[in-house]
Amino acid sequence: MQPHGFTVGQSVELFPGKYDGNIPRGTYTVVRLLPNDGADREYRVRHQQDGHERVVRESQLRQGAESFFRTGG
Repeated sequence: MQPHGFTVGQSVELFPGKYDGNIPRGTYTVVRLLPNDGADREYRVRHQQDGHERVVRESQLRQGAESFFRTGG
């Protein structure tokens, strides 16, 4: 089983697929790592503007811009 590529609290950018309805693109925060036996990990994420939570696949996510500048400590 592959480990998740993102961690709880990390900012990510969501890029929904063409069959995902009208899920807004944008910056989300990872709320929970979900168990999944498939190759595409799943996450519960919260949109940073509207506060709605969604379950998304790792293939829909990219590292958020804020994560590049985050410092440890």
